[in-house]
Amino acid sequence: MSAPLSSPGFEPAEDAPVFVISVAAELAGLHAQTLRTYDRLGLVSPGRTPGGGRRYSARDIAQLREVQRLSQEGVSLAGIKRILQLEDEVRRLRRRLDELESERRSGALVVWRPTQHRK
Repeated sequence: MSAPLSSPGFEPAEDAPVFVISVAAELAGLHAQTLRTYDRLGLVSPGRTPGGGRRYSARDIAQLREVQRLSQEGVSLAGIKRILQLEDEVRRLRRRLDELESERRSGALVVWRPTQHRK
């Protein structure tokens, strides 16, 4: 039996889409219309209910706050979108590097280097 939502210590996963747009807007300190605009521009893409309603995760809320911070610093929305894409790529590459390092340490990764023949 799963724990009810009101259980002490219950905390949804960071990427679980649980917040409706009004709650997400309040948590991010933005207007709901701003969240809709950011979704339309692809800056923050919340999950969707079967009926099409937006559901935001804690990770989405953090990203909304980051978009707001960058915007207040004068970065254009197009610039913010590119920054977010690059940050995602860096995270993905770091995860892959960690995987490769782990494999190397375990001996599972064999690096082949051709020998140089001297003439």
